[in-house]
Amino acid sequence: MNKINQEDRSLSLNYPKPDPYGSLSMPVYHALAYEFSTAEEMEDAFCGRTDEHTYSRVTNPTVQFYEERVKTITDAYGVTALNSGMAAISNTFLTLAWSGSNIVTSRHLFGNTYSFFVNTLKAFGVETRFCDVTDPADVADNLDENSCAVFVEVISNPQMEVADLKILSRVAHENNVPLIADTTIVPFTSFKAKDFGIDIDVISSTKYISGGGTSLGGLIIDYGKFDWGHSPKLSSLSEITESAFHFKLRKEIHRNMGAYMTPDVAFIQSLGLETLSVRYERHSSSCLELAKRLKTLTGVKSVNYTGLEDNIWHKVSQNQFGEYPGAMLTFDLESKDACFRFMNRLQIIHRATNLFDNKSLIIHPASTIYGTFTQEQRSDMGIKETTLRMSVGLESVDTLFSDIKQALEG
Repeated sequence: MNKINQEDRSLSLNYPKPDPYGSLSMPVYHALAYEFSTAEEMEDAFCGRTDEHTYSRVTNPTVQFYEERVKTITDAYGVTALNSGMAAISNTFLTLAWSGSNIVTSRHLFGNTYSFFVNTLKAFGVETRFCDVTDPADVADNLDENSCAVFVEVISNPQMEVADLKILSRVAHENNVPLIADTTIVPFTSFKAKDFGIDIDVISSTKYISGGGTSLGGLIIDYGKFDWGHSPKLSSLSEITESAFHFKLRKEIHRNMGAYMTPDVAFIQSLGLETLSVRYERHSSSCLELAKRLKTLTGVKSVNYTGLEDNIWHKVSQNQFGEYPGAMLTFDLESKDACFRFMNRLQIIHRATNLFDNKSLIIHPASTIYGTFTQEQRSDMGIKETTLRMSVGLESVDTLFSDIKQALEG
């Protein structure tokens, strides 16, 4: 069949080796080590001359099949599955950065990403340069020969800022720098990062892909488009491989860091892939409708969702993500105390972190995710005491709206 789409193709992807029992789902291989028929075969596998598995910290049949399914859907050059979204970010920048290099990014970042840049990497001589990623001139002014990457969240969490990715990509590439993006907020079944000039995609697969908060995971997706000959760190490898980044990541960094995904998680998330599009359609359409209804409520001071027509980022968001830009929204009440009183009255919506569980979740970012940051840092990052972040689940909009109304009125 010539007209089958990539997502459907991943459902019928053949196993690398036939299953003796004809299982429709890839079996979970709990093996740690793998036996070889001869010493010569073992040498070839360990030296990378064959694709046989050697040790499950490096590759595992169940995880590899999951990676191949993601690769098929995204039309990527290479995919690496790790044990969390933060593992995906840290492994990416340990592959890219060097002492004396810099990362150009926004202050509007998820808390742990911000901390990884300004605390962890700083200790190894990597500078973080903060700028306005929605201003091409500001981005360009911060780039130089030691810039290892431009990094952006496609919809910042929880500030909901949206940069024009094609413009950002053009600025980065004109300066011979790759564009790295965290696209967790909008899944790759809906948003084709490659079409917007993103070179490396980092994703917390814990979110939509896991199928309802079932497992921790992360993905690094290399689209194989960037010329790594421009990278001071990877240029020598670019002469011997099509993607120096993927080669360095797979042959050194991920092996040495030991953060490879477990086979159990790969199995669960492979199943999550099979229903991702259907669940996302419900999640995101409910989020848009709920955002519209929230705007009608007394006590709600503002609602931030880029799918709303009056949102400052609506036009660029619609161009990139379509009508439904994810299932996360934020709204503001009059004070921190009002936020806490509201949360404590909720009966259906759960007070919990995480995003894109099947159940709706709510959190007060300033006192939790950013609770250990100084007031000055929170202010610089656009984190307000009055803001609540909500992840819209699969419950009916009517049920969620009723719960919100009674919590506001109680």
